[in-house]
Amino acid sequence: MVTGAHRDMVLQAIFFYLFATVAVASAFMVIASRNPVHSVLFLILAFFNAAGLFILLGAEFLAMLLVVVYVGAVMVLFLFVVMMLDVDFVEMRQGFLQYMPVGGLIGMILLVELLLVLGVWVISPEVIANTSAPAPTPQDGANISALGQLIYTRYILYFQTAGLVLLVAMIGAIVLTLRHKEGVKRQDISTQVGRTRDAAIEVRKVETGKGI
Repeated sequence: MVTGAHRDMVLQAIFFYLFATVAVASAFMVIASRNPVHSVLFLILAFFNAAGLFILLGAEFLAMLLVVVYVGAVMVLFLFVVMMLDVDFVEMRQGFLQYMPVGGLIGMILLVELLLVLGVWVISPEVIANTSAPAPTPQDGANISALGQLIYTRYILYFQTAGLVLLVAMIGAIVLTLRHKEGVKRQDISTQVGRTRDAAIEVRKVETGKGI
C-alpha cells in the first residue's frame, strides 16, 4: 500500500528531474541559439526552472529572488536591449570562424587550469567546522528569517562588502556614461531665476517685410 509520504517523495523526484532536465536543455539552447532574442528567452526559461528547484529544496525566498531580480528585471532589460539593437547577424556569423581557433585555445587553457585546481583542492578543517555549525531550524523561524539571521550575524562582513562592490559598480557605470558635449543646450536654473523683467523682455520695432 502506497503511503502519503511515499507518494510525496515520488512526486518530488518527478518534479526534480523535470525541472533539472528543462533547465539543462534551456541552458544549452542559450549558447546554441543563433538568434539573441531566442537565447534570452531560453535563459528566462532556465531561471524559472532553477526557481522551481529552489522551491523543492525549501528555499522559497531564493526562488522568489531569482524570479523577481533576474527574470523580472535583468532578463527583461536584456530582451528589450537586444530587440532594439540593430545587429547584423550575417556579419557576426562570418567572423565566427575567424576567432574560433583563439577561442578554442583559451577554452582549453581554462579547462586545464580548472582540472589542476580541482586536483589539488583541499578544504581546511576550520572551514568545515564553521560551515557545520547549527543553523536556525524551521521551527525557530521561517526560511526568510533564518536566512536573515545568518546574513546579518555570521556573514555580515561579506554582506557589507557585496553592498560596497555594488555601490562602486553603480558609481562606475554613471561615470563611464556621463559625457559633456559641446554645443548642447542646457538649462541654467540660477541664471534663469535671477533674470529681471527688464532683462528678459525687449521691445523692438520690426520694419515691414523684414524679420528680427
